[in-house]
Amino acid sequence: MSPYIPFLAMLALAAFFLCVAILLSSVIGPRRKGRTKYEPYECGIDPTPTPVGGGKFPVKYYLIAMLYIVFDVEIVFLYPWAVAFDQLGLFALIEMLLFSLAIGISYVYIWRRGGLEWD
Repeated sequence: MSPYIPFLAMLALAAFFLCVAILLSSVIGPRRKGRTKYEPYECGIDPTPTPVGGGKFPVKYYLIAMLYIVFDVEIVFLYPWAVAFDQLGLFALIEMLLFSLAIGISYVYIWRRGGLEWD
């Protein structure tokens, strides 16, 4: 049980700070109630009722999400490689260069197709 004591202490400390923050926000926070405060808000545009089958999202939304995932995965692989760079050999360097080349090719492809233009 003793290895878990620091973890449980940190968990209790985090729960304490959470409760204190919620209590303080309700005690000293502003109390301006009104119609505009309780209206839904979407990017500064008045929300419109959604159709029965759900609203349609532009394809650009999904393309940007996929682009984010591609470059997020790149970062997930680059950080551990950079931390352990001294202990890894030539093989890991070549593998990371090939990986970076593949990501670079996809970046150039997306750039040439206009995927990075924000309309």
